[in-house]
Amino acid sequence: MTDIDQAMMNPVNVFKSPEAVVSAGDLSAGQKIEILRRWEYDARQLEVAEEEGMTGSQPDLFARIRAALHALGYWPDPEKSAPTKQGG
Repeated sequence: MTDIDQAMMNPVNVFKSPEAVVSAGDLSAGQKIEILRRWEYDARQLEVAEEEGMTGSQPDLFARIRAALHALGYWPDPEKSAPTKQGG
């Protein structure tokens, strides 16, 4: 059984990949989307850190998270996104 609280706080500690979130049988679509959105935010923070000379992100992670969100039918409205690099 998925630890939903831990997954919401730090998805990487619960799931090995964005695809694993999509295939989790004990979560609702809404929970999966929220977990992936939080993971996406974390991935954006890593991208910003890389721009500042820090390392540690996976090059295709952001694209895999987006693909997982799309598989769940979630398509964010770019007009409603935050004006920060993290997408807020």
